[in-house]
Amino acid sequence: MRVIISGGGTGGHIFPAVSIANALIQRDKNIDILFVGAEGKMEMEKVPAAGYKIVGLPVAGFQRRLTFKNITFFFKLASSMLKARKVVKDFNPDVVVGVGGYASGPVLRVASNRNIPCVIQEQNSYPGVTNKILSKKVSRICVAYPDMERFFPKDKIILTGNPVRQNLLKKIEKRDAAKYFDLDPDKRVVFVTGGSLGARSVNEGVLAGYQKLLDQNIQLIWQTGKFYYEDIKKAVPENKNVKIMAFVDKMEAAFALADVVVSRAGASSISEMALLQKAVVFVPSPNVSEDHQTKNAIALVKESAAILVKDSEVRERLIGEVLELVQDDDRMSTCQMNIVKFAKPDAANEIVDEILKLV
Repeated sequence: MRVIISGGGTGGHIFPAVSIANALIQRDKNIDILFVGAEGKMEMEKVPAAGYKIVGLPVAGFQRRLTFKNITFFFKLASSMLKARKVVKDFNPDVVVGVGGYASGPVLRVASNRNIPCVIQEQNSYPGVTNKILSKKVSRICVAYPDMERFFPKDKIILTGNPVRQNLLKKIEKRDAAKYFDLDPDKRVVFVTGGSLGARSVNEGVLAGYQKLLDQNIQLIWQTGKFYYEDIKKAVPENKNVKIMAFVDKMEAAFALADVVVSRAGASSISEMALLQKAVVFVPSPNVSEDHQTKNAIALVKESAAILVKDSEVRERLIGEVLELVQDDDRMSTCQMNIVKFAKPDAANEIVDEILKLV
């Protein structure tokens, strides 16, 4: 059996894709899997590191504002369609899975035109334009939220949830996690993560108010992202209660230690927080299609499962909301009890079930 998994661009697309690939291999180690990503994006490093082959397309995103990049977009799209045709023809997959991201569109379009069974794994509560268009031609649409028949053909929808990184599910004792970060296991901990690349506004918000956390004897693990690490490191004096890292390699330890997490509201992040039953302050990114991160977060806020701070209000509100939450045991417990309702621990295997039904 041969499977193409296409998509990427951010960890939110890549980590679920790798989880699906791992679940396929667990079913049958002889399955041949090829990833197709976007040249220059992080999947070109992360996927080989996970042990899988990957081919890159010269595709890029379309800018909604008027910019020179949109002129090159159409040339890159045409080139990507040609390369996608060659990849699909040469690899000859039995099924193609699209996880979202720049490369997903060309590959799914080519495969569906060749009558190859296709699966969309839609991670968000509000899908992008590409998946809405492709939904008419694919065989299955695996979703993470209910009521998605507003966007997709009802008979194709399967509610599976989003796959998460399996290493996050490793059981790790809080004291062992504290030892790893050289922090006190008996003090409260806030873990700030702006995603795999970092988030400027989140970093600025934390920088503006982190001292208020320290004044309350609250410890901080701060994943800045590689683009912001040097500037943040220079701006924050050395302090035993603040651990600043470009990227946290041992995420399971950070989550085990954290009482409160500050995060973007990407679909994968929400799925991970739900599965780990964390109290979270979400700061949705404004730089995403259809403002889908805000819609993702609102779905949780309505159920008293999380706190939402608008990106535009981060400097004024973020640390205040974090302090209120981390110092209120009842409120933290309420968030933890409600967010777990969104957890889908077996999502990767349920998606694999749907893939195998098509072969």
